[in-house]
Amino acid sequence: MKKILKSSAGKRGESVRSDCYFEIELKNSGGIKIDLKSKVDVMYGESIKQMILDMSKFFGLKDAKILLEDNGALPFILAARFELAVKRLFPNLKKEYLLPFHEKNLYSTKKDQLRRSRLYLPGNEPKFFVNAGLHSPDGIILDLEDSVAPSEKDAAQLLVRNSLRSVDFYGAERMVRINQLPKGLDDLKFIVPNNVNVILVPKCESAEQIHQLEKEVEKLKRQHKVENPIYFMPIIESALGVIKAYEIASASKNNCALAIGLEDYTADIGTQRTNEGRESIFARQMLVNAAKAAGIQAIDTVFSDVADMEALRQSVLEAKSLGFEGKGCIHPRQIKVVHEAFAPTTEEIEKAKKIVQAFEEAEKKGLGVVSLGSKMIDPPVVKRAQNIMHLAKLNHLI
Repeated sequence: MKKILKSSAGKRGESVRSDCYFEIELKNSGGIKIDLKSKVDVMYGESIKQMILDMSKFFGLKDAKILLEDNGALPFILAARFELAVKRLFPNLKKEYLLPFHEKNLYSTKKDQLRRSRLYLPGNEPKFFVNAGLHSPDGIILDLEDSVAPSEKDAAQLLVRNSLRSVDFYGAERMVRINQLPKGLDDLKFIVPNNVNVILVPKCESAEQIHQLEKEVEKLKRQHKVENPIYFMPIIESALGVIKAYEIASASKNNCALAIGLEDYTADIGTQRTNEGRESIFARQMLVNAAKAAGIQAIDTVFSDVADMEALRQSVLEAKSLGFEGKGCIHPRQIKVVHEAFAPTTEEIEKAKKIVQAFEEAEKKGLGVVSLGSKMIDPPVVKRAQNIMHLAKLNHLI
């Protein structure tokens, strides 16, 4: 007699929302039997059952008892959870059940894209994905690393893949933090073909790691005919990473920013992280200098106290004074404060306005040199002034 196999995937229980739980038990005969327990059965029960039948046919399931406990999961979540349950039964199965790309999600990005805020979302918590873009962060990070338990890494890969294809992020840059290399190289096949903009590389400690990443990304782009640019944001989280910051920052033309993670860094040097940040000033200054020397952005760490908005504001102002251009967020309520604190002051705006006007006048006259009064203005100064004016417009200050 054929051995009966069973697998499961997803989340179940009273507190679960916008998610689901699948259990698949292989049988010797009887076809596909679906036991659906859904809060939306009256409205969507038949379409959910049809989706299960379609997926079963796609994966070659002929005889199975399928239990679905649904708590309002959207199709991209149902599809990911079902696919995982099947692949836990058949680990060597390579087929992917891919939903169409969302029509509003097919936008590209630029190397110098504004990255004041980036909102971290755990890769195995799809309930947070759908509305994340409504909070208007510059970037949304779907995390495959620290926020995901080892037993759920496979689930997060499929959920992140499906969300990149299906979720409307309202113009936010689509970022994914992969696992620490070399394990993170396995994550790439789930994200490179599926509309990712920026790959975050955690605990980066050498240029060689970036070279490995670049090689694998380029291979997958060719294989899947991906034409849009995909940028890298290495995260420095150790003493060795700090020492090698410039080597890492300049390792690839695809690097768009260098970020710092202070929780792991302070643990690595054997100290405690504080709001004042004196214990990390060397590391942050090293990172800013490395990023600027390599011609990319410097991005500050997250602020972990989601209740203290004034301390967050002060932290952003300090980061700005050091040369950072963005900060990580772990809660949507932090985004507005981060944007406001990175906004230029009245004095900065007035100075920038004069520089930009001088530059435009020099261009009209065909002059190769820009001057303000008796002072010559270098191209990097003009670029910074233009960025300040752009930020001022975004914050409705001009």
